[in-house]
Amino acid sequence: MNLPNTMRAKILLLTAAICVLLFFALPSFRNWLVGIFTLFRDPLAMREYIAAYGPLAPIISALLMIFQSVAAPLPAFLITFTNGLLFGVWWGTALSWSSAMLGAALCFFIARYFGRPVVVKLISETALASSDQFFERYGKHAVLIARLVPIVSFDVISYGSGLTSMGFLGFWLATGIGQLPATILYSYLGDEATGTIKILFWVFGIVVAISIVTVLVKRRSRTSLVV
Repeated sequence: MNLPNTMRAKILLLTAAICVLLFFALPSFRNWLVGIFTLFRDPLAMREYIAAYGPLAPIISALLMIFQSVAAPLPAFLITFTNGLLFGVWWGTALSWSSAMLGAALCFFIARYFGRPVVVKLISETALASSDQFFERYGKHAVLIARLVPIVSFDVISYGSGLTSMGFLGFWLATGIGQLPATILYSYLGDEATGTIKILFWVFGIVVAISIVTVLVKRRSRTSLVV
């Protein structure tokens, strides 16, 4: 069920106007927003920023995860590393996994209710075209495969899913299952986040994804032969 075009236009105009007003009228808001974006370039700064909130640190971490989901393509793995370091492997995993699920759901519904023009403005036509091709190639398995491959944008696929006929429950389950291995591993390696480890993880993810794709292709081939 989509919102009427007039209602969508009013919501978008109001949101844009508020954001522009805050950005230019309030230097403190502008500096805060620029500082948030800067965090996603520096793991140490990210850790210090979240830890500074003390008991509220988990909430701040969750809000940052949701923010990066909407503001694709900011890297989510920095938050996951930080959560593993600050809260331990399992609590860090639970926090990263649940907040990423909320962010994915938000992207899905933004795309579902506001449509392609808004998604294009958020992630670019090129990124969305890549998502379209991914769904055309892998069909109903696209979300699960994308979650297992670190080089495929988590957020772009979330937006792209909302533009397909896929139901939210299927998207939700595939996202939850597919992102869990990466979340656990990133949390575990949180305090050893060197470039080498990142590369090893990417290789791991690609190998897993290739294995899944191979199995799916074999199943389709067998089904075709049977038919």
